[in-house]
Amino acid sequence: MSTPATTDQRSIEIFDTTLRDGLQVEGVTATVDDKLVIAEQLDSLGVHFIEGGWPGANPKDIEFFQRAAKELNLSTSTFVAFGSTRRPRGKVDDDPTLRNLLDADTSAVCIVAKSWDYHVTEALQTTLEEGTAMIADSVEYLVGNDRRVLVDMEHFFDGFKHNPEFAFRALEAAIVKGATHVVLCDTNGGSLPHEVEDIVAQVYAHIGSDATIGIHCHDDTGCAVANSMAAVRAGAGHVQGTLNGLGERTGNANLTTIIPNLQLKQDYSCLPQDRLVRLAPVSHRIAETLNRAVNPQAPYVGTSAFAHKAGLHVSAIARARDAYEHVDPEQVGNGTRFVVSEMAGRATIQIKAEQLGIDLDGPAINQVIDDLKRLEHEGYQFEAADASLELLMRRATGWEQDYFDVESMRVITDESADGPFNTEATVKVWVQGDRHVHTAEGNGPVNAIDTALRRAISGAYPQLEQVHLTDYKVRILDGGEATGAVTRVLISATDGRTDWTTIGVSPNIIEASWRALSESIVYGLLRG
Repeated sequence: MSTPATTDQRSIEIFDTTLRDGLQVEGVTATVDDKLVIAEQLDSLGVHFIEGGWPGANPKDIEFFQRAAKELNLSTSTFVAFGSTRRPRGKVDDDPTLRNLLDADTSAVCIVAKSWDYHVTEALQTTLEEGTAMIADSVEYLVGNDRRVLVDMEHFFDGFKHNPEFAFRALEAAIVKGATHVVLCDTNGGSLPHEVEDIVAQVYAHIGSDATIGIHCHDDTGCAVANSMAAVRAGAGHVQGTLNGLGERTGNANLTTIIPNLQLKQDYSCLPQDRLVRLAPVSHRIAETLNRAVNPQAPYVGTSAFAHKAGLHVSAIARARDAYEHVDPEQVGNGTRFVVSEMAGRATIQIKAEQLGIDLDGPAINQVIDDLKRLEHEGYQFEAADASLELLMRRATGWEQDYFDVESMRVITDESADGPFNTEATVKVWVQGDRHVHTAEGNGPVNAIDTALRRAISGAYPQLEQVHLTDYKVRILDGGEATGAVTRVLISATDGRTDWTTIGVSPNIIEASWRALSESIVYGLLRG
């Protein structure tokens, strides 16, 4: 019986299907420009294959493949067009899907084939003999047109459990005609790691080195990562998945977890060694492009993946970084974070202050701890407001901002005769000894206040032109109080180089917003 090679002999190919399977996730869409950006990011990461989608399927994909041929200059990855086998009882030379694959002019193509007998007889309404002929004819035709052919064996694990003889025939039909890869798909996502490992091992023993075995898992049981790793253990040399686990239903196998698990934990080679450090940045860039944030607690790449809040952990890390971190976060482009809250001990405060370049003595540390406990009891949450935390620490040293002094702020909202609401804010401030009064309208109170404050102080601080608000979140802290509830406001901003978040809490939503907004402006000026 054939056995997989040892880990020090094996490289694992990474096949990314974010641009096809990944975009089937509910609530996510991408423009052609977005898809080109994502492809460039994946190439910079160093994945072996980038699956672009179905050429000819719709106007967007037609434009994407046309532009990709001219605009994508991939240095590492192979661009792949996706399609299916010929139709039942059809001919390969007049099949529109196969024609579109050739017209896409990619060096490699991936076609999906039925490997579960139930799907052949019930979904395709044809015989098992015709099912294997569809695979063989399609592969032969594409190979004959100088294409490297990968075959995704749809529902392979369900099919193997039901009729292993036909599942093997489907594999053989592809391999005999020249397919370089046969990819075993857990399309329904219902298999478990021990099942995957056993079935892949049987496939490996049956086909040996005649073709590369691939694995394609979905996460319906929460096992897509574990199933993919089990397949590699059993002999798979090719892993398909998506960045950040995007995909239909519960998602596809998450490559941002699989890659470092294999490369850092088991010494497989998945990416060029100098590219692994790009994993977290690429993960977040793709998430930003698709407007779907990375889960903060995602392994390896999440903002909380190496964040430490408990005082005991922080004290230990201060002496030995690997005490509570299973890998060096810098290996995947992430970093250690010390989260400060009312649970923080002196070590946490001291380390955080050193990171920020703030010199806190003993009394100042005690002041920070007291302030944190009091403010978080009132509803503040500084682990989500990095800039407000830094300003609090600076104030504990005796620092006070002197950019502007607020004399008063007023907001008026009224409803005009024709229905729309109008909001107007007036801000009176002192800047460098001069009094400024400015009024501005906005599409809401926060927008009006922001505009008025900027007008009042921008003459003295032109760098404010680079500071932009990027997000505004409101949370009701005690809904049982109805309209008298305390509100927490988080405002995020950027100057093009750094992002930051500030917080305000008050029963008055305007006051909470004003506190977060004014601190955001102060922090932007402090950075400038």
